[in-house]
Amino acid sequence: MAFLKYSLIRLALFAPLFALFVYLQLGWLLAVLCAGMMAFAISFLFFQKQRDAAAASLQRQFSGKAKPLRSAGEVDDADAEDRLVDAHPDITVHTDSRPKDS
Repeated sequence: MAFLKYSLIRLALFAPLFALFVYLQLGWLLAVLCAGMMAFAISFLFFQKQRDAAAASLQRQFSGKAKPLRSAGEVDDADAEDRLVDAHPDITVHTDSRPKDS
């Protein structure tokens, strides 16, 4: 969430600056470059707390220590398989293969 918030702040800085530079007739490429550099500089100077939070969330996500994202259906399936295996230890659940179509 922190990464999304920081990205939206940067976009909110970039968009009006880009519009201003296009209005000043700098050309599309120069407007993109100037707006990008100014948005970067403003966010670097004034939004350090949000930048640090975004970096920490990315580090957590890619460090391998993050919780896997699972849907409610996947959680229910895993719980049902766990209950089945606990109740009947002789049953084996193969989760690495899909059922074959008949």
